[in-house]
Amino acid sequence: MKLNKLKKIIKLVEESNIEELEIKGLFRRVRITKKLAASPSVNVIPSQGSLQRETLVEEKKSVEKPEEKFFSIKAPMVGTFYSSPSPGAPPYVEIGDKVTPDKVVCVIEAMKVMNEIEAGISGIIKKVLPKNEEPVEYGQKLFLIEPA
Repeated sequence: MKLNKLKKIIKLVEESNIEELEIKGLFRRVRITKKLAASPSVNVIPSQGSLQRETLVEEKKSVEKPEEKFFSIKAPMVGTFYSSPSPGAPPYVEIGDKVTPDKVVCVIEAMKVMNEIEAGISGIIKKVLPKNEEPVEYGQKLFLIEPA
């Protein structure tokens, strides 16, 4: 990517409310991130990708409460969320189920390809956020997990 084009993209990101922008090309990848001043949450991104640890923080105080710590499994792609392997089959996981890092928790269909999404962490499912057959976006939270 040419330097002038890159500078224009950086300027657009700075002037907007976009926190992160990633552009992928055939041989290159450019990722631009910025922190917004009034962000109410703190995100720590592990090296594996779609799993993020979220700590809810009060805006006036920066005090963490242990009961407010959950992990979220996020959608690694845009597609359609399916909670079970086929219509009429029981869901992969339900609220209260224990999961391991390699446990399949749902399927996301993208371009007629069924992609199995694994938990990535051991814990207990506390909340399933999207409904079955609902479209999901990249980075959208799918599940909240209490770490084991």
